[in-house]
Amino acid sequence: MLLLASWWPAPAGLRGAPAATAAPAAALPPEAGPEVRIGQLVAGDAVGRRYAEALPSLLQHIREETTLNVVPEPVILSSFEDDRLFELPMVYANFADRADWTFSDLERRQLKDYLERGGFLYIDAGINAAFLRESTAFGQHHSFAEWEACPEMRTAFQAVFPEAEFTALRRSHPLFRSFYEGLPDTSILPDTVRRYVEEEKWPEGTYSAVGLRVKGRIAVLLTPIVAMGWGRNSLGAWSTVIRFRILEDTEGLSAALQTAAYSGARFEVRREDGDTDVIYCQDQALPAWANEPGGRWRVFRYYGSREISDFAHVFYTRLGTNILVYAMTH
Repeated sequence: MLLLASWWPAPAGLRGAPAATAAPAAALPPEAGPEVRIGQLVAGDAVGRRYAEALPSLLQHIREETTLNVVPEPVILSSFEDDRLFELPMVYANFADRADWTFSDLERRQLKDYLERGGFLYIDAGINAAFLRESTAFGQHHSFAEWEACPEMRTAFQAVFPEAEFTALRRSHPLFRSFYEGLPDTSILPDTVRRYVEEEKWPEGTYSAVGLRVKGRIAVLLTPIVAMGWGRNSLGAWSTVIRFRILEDTEGLSAALQTAAYSGARFEVRREDGDTDVIYCQDQALPAWANEPGGRWRVFRYYGSREISDFAHVFYTRLGTNILVYAMTH
């Protein structure tokens, strides 16, 4: 088994993030280091894995835009029992690509050894609602501050590191600016969407994430919904269409919503300022409106357009790049 840290130095030029408007390197330079293979966990049929084009597309982008000499095609692992795990500095997994996250005895031993030796595991929620909240009846999380590891992940990794816990990453965490910094150009977005994205949805290019520390460093990272924004098809076009959910208000809305009927769940969520929002849902677990501190009411609205989808793809690709660069340089 290889000791990961011994052959896994950070490539030159990646420790300082460029400004938000700066263009990264256009192509892989001749002096790039040895090729690096990234793993992908797919328990079952690799052909039917969720977002099959996502990770190869992201790795190709990273190969072209940074000095990391990554191979675009990931190494597919069916479980953490595979000894090839120790040849890979990082493994990506979509939560939905494994039905049961109960680790075998061998997986627990292998994962513990791998992560203690310097390995990095990134688990993406995909579109599985059970990952985003304990109950699918409540839909996706509403608050950045509220997001935490789902019960399956907490249970799985407690069996590997009983004393460790997942903790939320602050917006100031260096992961969010390990290569790209800030948001992509927001001028293409409609005014209402742009303000919400800049101020509430993804301020400063940050995102909901929790990490598990091993020997003082983040060794396991969990986030909701990222890979859906990475994939490109054989023609180079984005493989998915992404819509935005935002909160907005209009004159008289607060008075109307105070007595409005709702047919779904009602739940409270924490805010980053320590206060509480109350979320009201309609059928199919969709959040419909929010009662915020101070008596303000806002309604959830979904926006879709080519510009919105393209912006989201660029944001998710930049976020994925930052995650991988952070993993490879820490």
